[in-house]
Formats: sequence, C-alpha cells, structure tokens
Amino acid sequence: MRADGKRLRNTDPMYTVASYIMNKRVDSMNMITLDIPYDPIQNYLNEKRKQGIALSHMGVIIAAYLRTAAEFPLLNRFIMNCKPYARNEFTVAMVVLKSGEMDNGTMSKMFFDMTDTIFDVNGKIDKYVTENRAAPEKNGTEKMIKILLGAPGVLRIGVGLFRFMDKHGLLPKKLIDMSPFHNSLCISNLASIRTNHIYHHCYEFGTTSVFITMGNLREVPKRRGKEIVFERCIPLGVVMDERICSGSYFAMAFRRIKQYLRDPAQLELPPETVNEDPGK
Repeated sequence: MRADGKRLRNTDPMYTVASYIMNKRVDSMNMITLDIPYDPIQNYLNEKRKQGIALSHMGVIIAAYLRTAAEFPLLNRFIMNCKPYARNEFTVAMVVLKSGEMDNGTMSKMFFDMTDTIFDVNGKIDKYVTENRAAPEKNGTEKMIKILLGAPGVLRIGVGLFRFMDKHGLLPKKLIDMSPFHNSLCISNLASIRTNHIYHHCYEFGTTSVFITMGNLREVPKRRGKEIVFERCIPLGVVMDERICSGSYFAMAFRRIKQYLRDPAQLELPPETVNEDPGK
C-alpha cells in the first residue's frame, strides 16, 4: 500500500502484461496535439472580466482537465514497479518563473479537490504562483534540493534512495507531497515565453502519467461547409503513459475536455457526480 495511491486489482489483463513489457515510461509514451479553439475561451474570460472576475487561460484548461478526470477516473492512475495504482488525490505540477527572472524557475505542485469549480481552480493557481514567486525557497521542491545538495555525495545516494523507496512504496507521504514528480498532471505554459508547444517526456522518477504543454497561438485550417477557414487555436502537446488506460479511453476523455473548453461556463458549478476508479 502506497501513501499516494491504492493498488488496483481489477484491471484489463492486457495492460497488466503491458506494464511488464514496457516497464519504463519512455517505452510507453504516446503523443498527440490537441488544437483548442481560442475564441470561446477568450470570449468567456472577457465576459467574466466585465463581471469583475479575473480568470486565466491556464485556469480554464486545468479546470477542464480536472472535471474530465472526475468523469474519466482512469486519467488519475499511475504505474509504479509495473503495477497500476489509483491516486488518492489530484495534484498538478507546474513551473513558475521566479520574480524578475526569465531563465530561472521553480517547480512545485497544487492540490485540487475533484469537486472544485473553475473559480476554485483559478484561485488555487493564483495563490500558488504568488507564493512561489515571492518566496520560492519555501516550497517543498526547493527544500528537497537543498537537502540533496547539503553535503558532498548526498545527491547520488539520496536520489538513489528516493528511487528505491518510491519503487517499493516506502516513500513517506511528506516527501511525496514535496515532490513535483508525483502528480496527476504536469503542465507548462510555453506560450508565456513565446515558444511553441512540445511533447515533454513523463518523468521516469515519480508518478507523472500525463504531461501537457501550451504553445503559441496558431491558425488551424478547418472545413465549414464548402469553405476552408482558419481558426485561431491554443495547441496543447500531450504526452501520455499508455499503460494507464486504452487509446479509446484517452480519445473519449480528450473529446470531453474539448467540449468543456468550447463552453467553460459548464465548469462554474461542481460536478454532479465524481466517478470512482472501477479497478479499485
């Protein structure tokens, strides 16, 4: 029994075998680009701003992913030591540039409830960014780094020990809470540094199963009737650990995310139900 997840006993045998054949995340990474229409999100943000409510693109996207995970709980699984687990919580890791610096950031993670609304999500993001820019040395990641760099030879031994403990479910919850590599989703806004989306690897250390990057806006050709029009889109580069669920499951989940992002007002109320992982 791990501190951050429950071992799943009722899963598709094919994926149990796949976890042993593809025993590393680098073996099991699938990648896709989701082109998210920009105007529905921007129009929603503009309308909220008129009401005196400041929301962000990042807040909308994370809220949509969180709501989708409430409906599609397999998104919140991870593989450790070739075994599938359902997470006990929903966390999102994100890099924050340090105040006044463009080439130096800190990384930690945010904790969300599955019933959070878009307003809850945005408030937690704002608090997270403010705290990490004002005093990055206080976040768990920076504290971990200082411990590992505290004495000669500690880094190699410490990381090796962390890996061993993590593999065998011995890593204390306190360390897991400090680690940005143990998360439900890792996300990065590359548009904030004016660059395109990429397909970022899911870290081998920790439990990251999905990594999303947001890139520069781009125009995507789409057919409307007999015409080809160009629609402004936010490209999302998504990397998935295919061992947590089937491709068809991912496809259905991504279609649902797009539905929420075309109408973010759906995220203003808590979900009516939060589905349990059927493998528990």
